[in-house]
Amino acid sequence: MLVGITENLPPLNYLDDSGAQGFSVELLRLMATQAGVRLELQVMPWQRAMQAAEAQPNSILFSLTRTPEREAQYQWVGPIAQRRILIYRLASRADLNMAQFHELGNARIGVVRDSAADRQLQAEGLRPGLQLEHGLDDATNVRKLLAGRMEYVALLDWAAAWNLRQLQLPYGTLHPVMEQDSARSYYYGLRPDTDPVLVKRLQQALDTLKRDGRYERLRQRYFR
Repeated sequence: MLVGITENLPPLNYLDDSGAQGFSVELLRLMATQAGVRLELQVMPWQRAMQAAEAQPNSILFSLTRTPEREAQYQWVGPIAQRRILIYRLASRADLNMAQFHELGNARIGVVRDSAADRQLQAEGLRPGLQLEHGLDDATNVRKLLAGRMEYVALLDWAAAWNLRQLQLPYGTLHPVMEQDSARSYYYGLRPDTDPVLVKRLQQALDTLKRDGRYERLRQRYFR
């Protein structure tokens, strides 16, 4: 049994009334079927997801940004998808013109707590509680931005569009002011003590899905 543990990061992975959904969820289901592995899925806030994956044997954590500091913490299967994080403001706030982080001043950026984007912003010298406003997920941060609780928000470009659609707002409600990161991709991460044979079977399954066209057909459904 493989236990897939993920967060609400639509459209990659999220929870609705019918259970776990999203591109990475559907892809993992296809991979598990291809590899002949039984799969159970759990969706929870990111901090809890990381803790649960660390404690759960045969767990697979996703969608996980592959960074140098995380490299030895997981066995990696992927890549799943490209990752492009932008810093947005409300389009109505034309007075906000940050082009570099040192220009932030007393303004704040909303970001998901303990995400790779959060760690990158802290590495830039931005401080939680002062320049950074932490939220449990993107949807929370978008609502905070709309309510005026912060001036900027860090979001995946397609996640920004997805969350605005859920609120029946046009994509033009947000205005990108700068790119935070586009150098990395999302992966599945398995514990270091996971059987390497299982890791290899999952990677081979993903490679097969990419070769035979099923990956691309699934991607087009979510990233048109």
